[in-house]
Amino acid sequence: MLAWIGAELRRLGNTARWSWQGWCAAWAGEKSLRQWVIVNVLSALLAVTLDLTPGERALILALGLLILVAELINTAIEETVDYISTTQDPRAGRAKDCGSAAVAVTAIAGGVAWLVILIG
Repeated sequence: MLAWIGAELRRLGNTARWSWQGWCAAWAGEKSLRQWVIVNVLSALLAVTLDLTPGERALILALGLLILVAELINTAIEETVDYISTTQDPRAGRAKDCGSAAVAVTAIAGGVAWLVILIG
């Protein structure tokens, strides 16, 4: 049992280390990620400053994090496509465009949530 716990803790440590390395790589190479972090900090500050219900606050914070998730996935798609394909291919362009669209749709969801909360 102790050996299993030790193995799981090592696995968890490796997972955390690789996730941190991925974040640092995306942070260093993706200006859009840094911009979304700024937007999220401002959104979070507004969410904790305004008189929102816990559910509204949770929705805003969660959608903000999902925007970052979408941006990280988009970065992974772009890096993979660039690594695999050195020539122009319409499929590569579509893959990158779809990743970008995922970020945009997620950001729109965050914006819609803010609008509904503020107007409603």
